[in-house]
Amino acid sequence: MAARRARTGYGSWQTPRTRGAASGFGLFLLGVWGALIPFVGPSFDYAYTPNSSWTWTAGRFWLELLPGVVVALSGLTLIQSTRRTAALGAAWLAIVGGAWFIVGPLLAPTWRTNYIGHPTGGTTRVAVEQIGFFYGLGGAIILLGALAAGRFSVVSVRDVRASRVSEPVADYPADTRNYPDDGTVTRVPARRRPSGVS
Repeated sequence: MAARRARTGYGSWQTPRTRGAASGFGLFLLGVWGALIPFVGPSFDYAYTPNSSWTWTAGRFWLELLPGVVVALSGLTLIQSTRRTAALGAAWLAIVGGAWFIVGPLLAPTWRTNYIGHPTGGTTRVAVEQIGFFYGLGGAIILLGALAAGRFSVVSVRDVRASRVSEPVADYPADTRNYPDDGTVTRVPARRRPSGVS
């Protein structure tokens, strides 16, 4: 009877879907926040100028909406993906989006004066707005993206189990043993008895 043994499919780069679920969900929420807060924040006095809801500006598109959408889509990819390469790409894309939330506002004045607008309110609220709109948001996105990238960069025992495929192996005599972890079969020759020994 043909023996059967599970062979590890490292080449498939499969991974359990739950691997990136938590970080992906967090990135999705942060991306949605970053994309929508400039448009809905003015309704509760949490805004950069122009202090009016659903007002479209080039600065809001390039510095908030676009990176927010990129991060949200990266989070969805991490939640759904079972392919390690796709998940790694999504994690790094989220890291780039988070970095843009931090670097973009610093570069904006070199493009045009008042391109990004100004935070509204007193000193404390200005600090909270800067953290929630850009710097703290970008830092949180980079953290979750880096965690996801680290998790998908290693092959765990769960990944190995998820990528196993059942494959028939040819018949071997009873002295066949020592099946290595790479799925190949090592045939151990039968021991020869000395002549004259029954």
